[in-house]
This record gives sequence, structure tokens and C-alpha cells, in this order.
Amino acid sequence: MRFASSFIEKNKALHYPLFRNFLLLRVTIILALNMQAAIVAYYVYKLTHDKLALGMLGLWEVIPAISFSFFSGHFVDMKEKKTLMAQCIMGYILLSIFFVILALPQLPAHLSVTAIVWLVYAGIFMGGALRAFLGPSSFTLQGMLVPRELYPNATTWSLTSWQTGAVIGPLLGGFMIAFTGFQMSLVSVGIIEVIAFIAILRIPKQPILKKGKEPVMKSLGEGLKFVFRSQLILAVLSLDLFAVLFGGAVALLPVYADDILKVGEIGFGWMRAAPGIGSILTLLLLSFVPLKSNPGIKLLLSIVGFGITTIIFAYSGYFGTNVVATLSGFGISWGFIIAFSMLLFGGMFDAVNVAIRHTILQVYTPDSMRGRVAAVNTMFISSSNELGAMESGITAKWMGTVPAVFLGGCLTLVVVVVTYFAAPTLRTLKLHSDKNKE
Repeated sequence: MRFASSFIEKNKALHYPLFRNFLLLRVTIILALNMQAAIVAYYVYKLTHDKLALGMLGLWEVIPAISFSFFSGHFVDMKEKKTLMAQCIMGYILLSIFFVILALPQLPAHLSVTAIVWLVYAGIFMGGALRAFLGPSSFTLQGMLVPRELYPNATTWSLTSWQTGAVIGPLLGGFMIAFTGFQMSLVSVGIIEVIAFIAILRIPKQPILKKGKEPVMKSLGEGLKFVFRSQLILAVLSLDLFAVLFGGAVALLPVYADDILKVGEIGFGWMRAAPGIGSILTLLLLSFVPLKSNPGIKLLLSIVGFGITTIIFAYSGYFGTNVVATLSGFGISWGFIIAFSMLLFGGMFDAVNVAIRHTILQVYTPDSMRGRVAAVNTMFISSSNELGAMESGITAKWMGTVPAVFLGGCLTLVVVVVTYFAAPTLRTLKLHSDKNKE
């Protein structure tokens, strides 16, 4: 009883029914999208056995995600958020149907592998465009469902729901591929997206905070100026951009699963889920022990940890592939144990980074500019994740998979050192602002 009362007292954001509906929406849509990303990546690698093809998946998502983000924030600020999110989710449902068609076993008899892969790239492109609107809409809607004083707690739970979907999605995707094949795996993605669509319908329309009309370019300029004039916001966005750009090894997991650790689809699913599992564990801990003292230093140290785990993960294959234990018929080697552990710890370190970054954006962003600032954030996130995937694919093609991941981890550590000296604001960062919001 004491534990329950303490939990309820420290997590007041969960008292709000609309916010709980929002969490259901978050966990289901992120579960579906991460599951789809894992399935499509493994499908492309099975078709091509080309590391560069994996990197190109990131490129074809980042192009529209960044391009559309230049003006998506303006429309998010001007439009009603619940309706925008519903439209985005419907677009994802249609996209799932498209991927199901591409996974038809009969399709290779009518189209070449190259043609199928380029159609996959087209689908990824459409998904990136939808993401440019979904992210800012979700960020803005969250801030309208709870009081401002509960933003840190709400952010922790929003990230927890996100990471829950990020964990279950790849893991479920790996199992579905192994037991039902690519097509039925993608069908299940569409079903989960329908659940997300039902969840958004349960949230009523919210007021439009920015009602004054202004030219699109002027509106975009104000959002960019706000970000680039704030050393704090620019620093945390840039830190995440370059750290994940260099340190992201997730794009090369199909290579580790098939060629280095030889653990197949199930092992791929577990490794793809490991960072999310670590993130959930950390975020649950943060719901009881909030990040109050020296959050800027903790942010930098968390990325140092992320870089170190990436370096160790790079050489996980050197620990051997001989089976030392089994789990439901799945053979576990020391190499897999090291790889899974480093991905798990990397996710834990990354959760601290993300929790601090999202709280900063919620606390220090004026209400009337949330959509535009969130759009800039989407541009940075897209650049880090998808360009990071492309960078991993290119460097792996050029110098080999293991050296590419090792180099990325080392460059992540360099980014932390540069940021420490270039952004002194981080050293005195506080996660509560008394500034009057617009």
C-alpha cells in the first residue's frame, strides 16, 4: 500500500484520463512503426544481402522527414492537433497495406529484386513524410492534456510508453518473421495501427493556441530563430544529433544477426529490442527518482556511456558464437550475451539523454511555438537516426561492419567533449523554468 500511494503521489500526470488515452495512442503507434521498421529492414537485407541497402532505408526516410519538417510545424501550430494525428495514423494504415502487397510471395516472380527494393524505398519515403507531421502533433497535444507543472512527469511517462512500443515492436517483429513470415508480420502491424486510430478518436478536439495567420516563411523563421538563439535548446538538439549520427549501430543489426553472431531472426528481434528494454527500465526508475540535480552533467555522462557501450558492442562477435545456453530452442552464445548487454546499457544511457532533452523542450518552449519547435526537433532526430543509419551503411561498406561501429562510438565521445566546452549553459541547467510562456 505504501508503495502504491508513493507511486500515485509521484506520478500525478496519470490522474488525467485524456493523458492516459494519449499514452495508449503512443504505445500502440510506436509499437507498430518500430515493428514495421524492423520487419522491412530484415526483409530488404534478406532480398539483397547488401549493407548499403540498409543504410539507404535511413536516407529515404530522412529526406522527407527533414524536408516536410520545414513547414509541418507551422501547420501544426495553426491546425487542431487531434485531427492531424488521426490523419497521420490513417496514412500509416494505408502504408501498411502497401508493404503487405510488397511482401507477397508471388511478387518476385513478376518484379526484380531491384524494383521491389525501390518500391520499399518509396514506402519508407511516404512514412518519413507522415512522421514530419506526427511528431510535432504528438508533442503539442501532450502539452495540452496536463498542467504545466506536471510536464516533467508527463514527459517521463510519454517516453516510457514510446520505449515500450520500441521494445515490443522489434521483438514481436522478429518472432512474427520467424513463425509467420514477412507478409503476416506486416498484416499485424496494420491491425495494431487500427488500435492506435481508435485511441486517438477517444481524445476530444483541443483548442488552437495560435490563431493569428501569418506567412509560412515568416512563421518558420520565428521557430528557427527561437531554437538557434537559445544556447540550451540548440546544444541539447545538436548533442543528440551528432551522438546518434555517429553512435547508432541499430541499422547494422541485421548484419550482426546473420553474419557476425549468427543468431537469425529471433536473435535479431532480441537485439533490436534491447535498447528499448534498457530505456524502459531507466524511465521507470526516473518516475520514482526524477532528474533534479545537475541534469546537464548527467546528460553528458549518459552520452559518454552510450559511446562506450557502442565501442564494446562493435567487437561482440569476437567473444565467440558457440552456444552456451538455450532459450526456447534459441541458442545463446557469449558474443550474443555481450551484444545484447551493450545494447541494453546503451538504451539505459540514451533514456537519460532523451528524458532531459524532451523535458527541456516542454518547459522552455512557448505554447504558441510548440509545433514549430517540435518540427525542428523532428529534423534533428531524423537527421541523427536516419542519417546515422545511412552513415553506418556507407562506412560498413567502405571499411567493414566492426570498424564502422567502433569508429562511430569513438566519434560519439568526441562530440561530448566538444559540447562540454562549447555549451557552458549545460553545466548549470535546471529542468524548471519560471519564465512566462507566450
